[in-house]
Amino acid sequence: MNKILPAIMELAAGEEIAGMWVTPTIPGTGFYKLFAKKKKDGTYEWAHFIQRDDGRKERIMRGTAENKEQLDQVVETANRNLMKFFGPAYGLRPADADVYTLGAKKSTPYVQ
Repeated sequence: MNKILPAIMELAAGEEIAGMWVTPTIPGTGFYKLFAKKKKDGTYEWAHFIQRDDGRKERIMRGTAENKEQLDQVVETANRNLMKFFGPAYGLRPADADVYTLGAKKSTPYVQ
């Protein structure tokens, strides 16, 4: 059965993916993921969440950063807390993006 899952983050015209990070599989939990995009005005928007083994996305936290340095602080803080709770093997690692249009067609990591 194919399910259409709601997007965690959408890209508007002129926006681009600023980064994606994911933990290794955490037994009994799933993955923690952090996505960020750069908006047209130069600020960043981010979403941090758990993706369960069955694909459910839970505990979605969202925020903004005024610049790259603030975004780096968000990633560093999330990473530090994950490793403190689960251990050093479960830190966030850079990940590649799979980007799809609303029609489920593979796309590029930016929108013109």
